[in-house]
Amino acid sequence: QVQLAESGGGLVQAGGSLRLSCAASGSFFSINAMNWYRQAPGKQRELVAAITRGGSTNYADSVKGRFNISRDNAKNTVYLQMNSLKPEDTAVYYCNAKIAYYSRNSYSDYWGQGTQVTVSS
Repeated sequence: QVQLAESGGGLVQAGGSLRLSCAASGSFFSINAMNWYRQAPGKQRELVAAITRGGSTNYADSVKGRFNISRDNAKNTVYLQMNSLKPEDTAVYYCNAKIAYYSRNSYSDYWGQGTQVTVSS
């Protein structure tokens, strides 16, 4: 009953920027961490950025200084601002959220369906 809707992916030139968004909808108690993962063809899915409900953030070393994760708790939405994009950033980006749906203290993983980001050189 919980859905994560992603938007903002697309094709961009190297050095350009994109902003991804992911909104959670449905009835649930709370959202804890919200994260962005990505998966390139032939590679494992990797954590790109994470943000707690209080706003603390962590980033993969490969994107530090270029990407910024933020959230709007009133809108149940997480964002990923991607700057100085490189061809190696090309991947399907997935929104992930830890959501308490059935009880207040039991958090489960929910995933968006992914949005393609392609960076051309």
